[in-house]
Amino acid sequence: MQRSSCSSPTQSRTPALAFARRARTGFLLAGAALLISCSGGTKDIRDLIKHPISGTDEQIFIEDSTERYYHPNVIMKRGESFFEKEEYAEALTEFNRFLEFYKSHPLAPYAAFRIGEVHMKMAKTIDRDPEPMQKAILAFERVRKEFPGSRYDALALEKLEECHNWLAEMHLFVGRFYYRRGSYLAAAHRFEQILKLYPDRPVAPDALYFLAMSYHEMGADDWARERLNLLVENYPHSSAADQGKSLLAKLKDTSSPSSSAQTSSGSTGSSEHAASSSPSMSNLLSTSRLPSLSIAPPVSVGQTVTACRLGAWC
Repeated sequence: MQRSSCSSPTQSRTPALAFARRARTGFLLAGAALLISCSGGTKDIRDLIKHPISGTDEQIFIEDSTERYYHPNVIMKRGESFFEKEEYAEALTEFNRFLEFYKSHPLAPYAAFRIGEVHMKMAKTIDRDPEPMQKAILAFERVRKEFPGSRYDALALEKLEECHNWLAEMHLFVGRFYYRRGSYLAAAHRFEQILKLYPDRPVAPDALYFLAMSYHEMGADDWARERLNLLVENYPHSSAADQGKSLLAKLKDTSSPSSSAQTSSGSTGSSEHAASSSPSMSNLLSTSRLPSLSIAPPVSVGQTVTACRLGAWC
């Protein structure tokens, strides 16, 4: 019996059905991509790549091909995925790798900006190590230096303001910690650092007030009055200025410790030695700096010791 050379209808339709399914899947994927690209209204590239990878995209991350692994889009997408999952160390590695290989790529300014954001996330709160925030400042300064005029130039400037405010608040936090513990000299140095580096920051009035309080606690009321007058003059509308006015009124009713020290200097030779060894008041006020804390040689038995007003030994 002769076998028929024609295939069954089901067998002949199988390749056609498979091709149709593949074509339909391709059209669906192309349509989804077209909808995403035409959505519009995106502020920057983060609106398009902000979601973590999943499903089919995961295959790109485990691709064995070296060429595919170091593709710029793949590196960027890995970095974004790690960032969204708060795996900041891994995200930092990917963004740095992107800049290492593709510094002239259109997404290079964004990668540099993202590095600064990663460091800011790693800084967390003001009672933690400030090193990540200092690295964030360097990263945002790099964006402005290496990619001037980019869409992330102005954003980097805003982030720099946030970083400097964070550091100023950190210094205030540390200074108040020293103040509460009675370490007034260390607290005063920290408050002076704020006024030197961040005189225009929101924490400057509080730093000036606590600096005056530290001087008052150390007995240097003349220095405290000068700082309080500066507080009222330079920051008249701050809450710290109101507190400063109250303290200033109290200090005006008391006599200056320096005048009483000069009055008693002629009575005994030891007090004359203490007054002559103390630093010049006019020089200290003009420089607006505390004297350096020096360590005196060991005191022999029976030798009288005079304590300076700042806590150091004369």
